Amino acid sequence: MGITGFLATVRALKNRNYRLFFTGNGISLIGTWMQTVTIGWLVYKLSHSSYTLGATGALGTLPVLLFSIFGGYVADRINRFRIILTTQTLAMIQALSLAILTLTGHITVNHILFLSFVLGLINAFDIPARQAFVVNIVEKKEELANAIALNSFLVNSARLIGPSIAGVLVAAFGEGICFLINGISYIAVIFALLMMKVPSAKQVIDGRENENVLKKLHEGFSYVKTFVPVRTVILYVGFFSIFGMFYGVLMPVFAKEIFHGTARTLGFLIGSGGIGAIIAAIYLASRSTHSGLGKIIHIAGIVFGTGLILFSYTNNFWFAVMILIVVGAAMVLQIVTANIILQTLVSDEKRGRVMSFHTLAFMGTQPIGSYIAGVLGKTIGTQGTVFVSGIICIIGAIIFKVKYVSFLKKIETTVMDDSQRMLIKQTFSAQ
Repeated sequence: MGITGFLATVRALKNRNYRLFFTGNGISLIGTWMQTVTIGWLVYKLSHSSYTLGATGALGTLPVLLFSIFGGYVADRINRFRIILTTQTLAMIQALSLAILTLTGHITVNHILFLSFVLGLINAFDIPARQAFVVNIVEKKEELANAIALNSFLVNSARLIGPSIAGVLVAAFGEGICFLINGISYIAVIFALLMMKVPSAKQVIDGRENENVLKKLHEGFSYVKTFVPVRTVILYVGFFSIFGMFYGVLMPVFAKEIFHGTARTLGFLIGSGGIGAIIAAIYLASRSTHSGLGKIIHIAGIVFGTGLILFSYTNNFWFAVMILIVVGAAMVLQIVTANIILQTLVSDEKRGRVMSFHTLAFMGTQPIGSYIAGVLGKTIGTQGTVFVSGIICIIGAIIFKVKYVSFLKKIETTVMDDSQRMLIKQTFSAQ
C-alpha cells in the first residue's frame, strides 16, 4: 500500500476530535480487553464450571438487553459527549473495584457476577451514545464508514494486544494487576474527551423540549420494524450474536481442557481472532464505496460458520490459532459492515435509537447466547456446542441473503425517495 492508499485508509483521522477519541479510546481498549480475558480466566479458576462462565457473560450483557433502548433515547435527547464522559468515569470505578477486591484476596465469583452486571448497566448507556457520537466528531458524512471501520481496527488491535499482555501478567503477578491497569487506562479516554471541542448544547429530538418518552421510544421501534433494510440487518445481528458469539465465552475451557494450557494460552487464542479482525477492519477502512456490503455479510457469515466447525474438533493448537484468525476476520466483516449499513441509511435524529436496537441485537441478546453456551457445554460438551454454533451460523447467513434479495425485487414499488432507493440498491448489490 502506497502513501496515497494509506492516507485514504485513515482519512477520518483528519478530524481533530475523532483523532483525539481514536487515541484515547485505543489506550483504554487495551485495558478493557485485559480485563475481559482475565475475568473469564478468574471465573473458571474459581468455579471450574463452563455453566458459571456462561452465567458471568449473561449477567454482563443482561442490562444491555433491559436498558439499551432507553439508552438510545437518552443518546438522542442528551448531549452525547456528557453521557460518554460519565459512563467512562463509572467504568473506571468498576475496574478499580475489581482490582482492589482481587489484590486484597477478597474476590469471589459473586463479586465478579455483580460487578459484571454493573459494567453491563454502564454499557447500556455508553454504547448507543458512543456509536452515535462518531457522527458528531466526523465532519464529512462520506468519511463516516471509514471512521467506523477504523474504530473496529482499534477495538481488534486492542483485542490482539490486551489478552497477550494479560496472559503474561496473570502468570507473573496474578489477575489483580490486569484489573488495576484497566482502571488506570480510562484516564486516557477521559482526558481525550476533555480535550475535544464539541458543542455543549443539548440534542433536541424534532426540536421539541417537552415530549412523551414512550412515544419517542415507540417511534424508534416503528421505524426499525417498518424499514425493511434496517430491520433485516438488525435481526441478523441479533441472530449472529445469539448463535455465533458465544464461542468466545467457552474459550477458557478450550485453553485449559482441550489444549491443556495456561492464561497465556487463552491470550493466544483470543489474540489470534484479533489478528483476523484487524485484517478485516483494514479492508473495510480501505473501501471507498458502500456497494456490496450486504454480500460481504452473507459470505462472511458462511466463512465464520465453517471456521467454527473446523475449530470445534481440532486438537492441534496452532491449527486452531490459524482457524481463529479466519473466524475473527469473518466476525468483524459481519458486525462492522452491519454498523456501516445502519449508520449510512439512518438520519441523525433517529440515530441514537436505531443504534440502541443494534446494541440490543449485538450485546443485549448475548445473555441468551451465553446461557445457551453454558447449558449446551454441560450437555453435549464444549466442542459439540461450537460445532452446532457453526452449523446454525451458516443457515443464518443463507436466510439473510434470501431476505435482502427478496426486498430488492420489490424495491421499485416501495414508498421512499429516489436517492434512498439508489443508496439501498448500492448497499445490497452483488458488487
